Amino acid sequence: MRTLTDAKVRSLKPAPDGKPYDVKDTEIPGLRVRVLGGGQRTFVLLARFPGSPNPTRRALGAYGDLTLEEARQKASAWRKLLRNGVDPHVQQERERLAELRQRQTTFTAVAEDFIRDKLPGERKGREAERDIRREFVPRWGKRPIAEITAHDVRDVVMAAKDRGAPYQAHNLLVLGRRLFSWAIDQQIYGLESSPCERLKPKAIIGKKVFRTRILDDDQLRAFWRATRRLGYPYGPLFRMLALTGQRKSEVAEARWSEIDLARKLWVIPAERMKADAAHVVPLSDDVIAILEGLPRFKKGDFLFSTTFGVKPVNGFSKAKERLDKRMRLSWCALGRVRGVDRRKAHVESWVIHDVRRTMRTGLSALPVSDLVRELVIAHTKPGLHRVYDQHAYLDEKRHALELWASRLRAIVEPAPANVVRLDQARG
Repeated sequence: MRTLTDAKVRSLKPAPDGKPYDVKDTEIPGLRVRVLGGGQRTFVLLARFPGSPNPTRRALGAYGDLTLEEARQKASAWRKLLRNGVDPHVQQERERLAELRQRQTTFTAVAEDFIRDKLPGERKGREAERDIRREFVPRWGKRPIAEITAHDVRDVVMAAKDRGAPYQAHNLLVLGRRLFSWAIDQQIYGLESSPCERLKPKAIIGKKVFRTRILDDDQLRAFWRATRRLGYPYGPLFRMLALTGQRKSEVAEARWSEIDLARKLWVIPAERMKADAAHVVPLSDDVIAILEGLPRFKKGDFLFSTTFGVKPVNGFSKAKERLDKRMRLSWCALGRVRGVDRRKAHVESWVIHDVRRTMRTGLSALPVSDLVRELVIAHTKPGLHRVYDQHAYLDEKRHALELWASRLRAIVEPAPANVVRLDQARG
């Protein structure tokens, strides 16, 4: 009997009269090549398997899917299992399930489950999903979630801090803590403790300092001129931020179905609000003018979109860079009008949320009660006001927003020096 080779296996003729025949391998006891009538060649192992008193054949795999060497290795592994009383098919199923469990417990798999389960109904769910995919998944994606350590989490947080984004560092730590705590509660991922458990924000990032940055009048003028040059969608979006004082996500994700142009109202649904309650924003004539100048898409309902209304805009980092460049040019031009050379000076850095703070600060300079100022920007009523005062303050909010629109207009489009405003003349 000759030792089997790949060439020998390839040369085996189809079974005569359609009756299968076996060719033994001299190296591995029980290993056979079974040849069928159509010429198909399959490696089989003839052995006594658990549950059967007599030797039986089991297929190892077709020739072509397995080489002769691979078939010998697999047959040897099966014989070893049989000597230990283990059925190879049972072992294969165990290994398949273990591999499946491992795939289901990688960080990417768990993160996707978290995104589907927790984020769709959250006001900042889209931002959280973006941060998970951008900050966590590239680093930990294929690793089992139970292997992620506190050092791994700290590296991500510190990377954000080192690139000058301490607020983002805080946000990432909070998000990581939420994700790992959720995974523990599910009790299906093999995770028993969170790597974020002992990470203290103050110790690794520093004390969270609240921002106080606002745009002064000259910077507001430069901002307004720059937004004009940006064009749709970001130009009018930034202007609407300044006029309404609402949060970036609330404006960016606004839908036409939320807008009532006839009644000059914008009703932001509860699921998009931080306080989980619907928020009504009266619209000034300046905002109405912006809305009337926006395109209307047939494919989708979003006001500000680069996908014909199907999805809201989300590329704020690049838009902000463009705005900053145009804003600096306008700021320098405004300086030249006053005889000030600002070419070597810089506008203090600012973030988009500072526009909201600027608007709220501007309201404080107007004859508007503090309660109404807070309600305009969707801050909840303080203390027992929340329980006993159910007045909507709609007229009061409208008056406040109209006053602010007038004030903003006077800042960004000041009257010529030789023109005296009527309110000044009356004074």
